[in-house]
Order: sequence, then C-alpha cells, then structure tokens
Amino acid sequence: MNGVENLPAWVALPVSFLLILGGCIIFIGALGLLRLPNFYQRIHGPAIAITLGAGCLLIASMLYFSVLQSRIVIHELAISIFILMTAPVVSMLLMRAAVYRDLRAGKHDTGAESGDVYRLPAEK
Repeated sequence: MNGVENLPAWVALPVSFLLILGGCIIFIGALGLLRLPNFYQRIHGPAIAITLGAGCLLIASMLYFSVLQSRIVIHELAISIFILMTAPVVSMLLMRAAVYRDLRAGKHDTGAESGDVYRLPAEK
C-alpha cells in the first residue's frame, strides 16, 4: 500500500474512529431491519443507517485521501449530497406505498401487529 505507512496519527485515529462508528451504525440499522416487527418500524433502520453510517464512511474516505494525496478530495461530497437528498424521499415513497396498500386492503390501522400478511382485496 503506497503511502499508508507514512500516514500521520492525527489522521489515522479520526479515520479509524469514523470507519468503526459508520460500520456500527450500519450494523445497527441492519439489525433493525431484521428484528423490528412491522414494515413501518423496519423502514427507520435503513433510513438512518444510510444517512449517518454512510456519512461517517464518506467523511473518513475524504479525510484519508485528502491527506494521502496532499490535496483536497471532494468527490465524496457529491455522493453525500446525493444520499442526503434521495434517502428521505425514497423512505417517504415506500411508506406512502405501504399506507396505500393497507388502505386498499381495508386495513385502517396501519400500526399492524407482527406477522400480519397484507393482501389486496383481489387476492383474498
């Protein structure tokens, strides 16, 4: 690895911290996706993991490559802006689609219990 041996400690420590923090946030988001009981609760795990976890990883990458290449690297800013603009919109669209599906199925209580199966009226 070219230049990694010469990386100063003042860069290595924050980069390591941000990578570990980002990995933990993404892992917690994945656990939320697996463990929470219904769709409306499950959607929050990935939405938070995308914004916070990916943000930590991108900041770590930006810091690391800026020091390694001795110039400011801002490619990650474009990725961060794209993620911050699209992740909430995608989450809202998924939630609205689920509410619409539940209302079409005649289920007016969208806080459904774990294990409920949603079917459109034509499928019953």
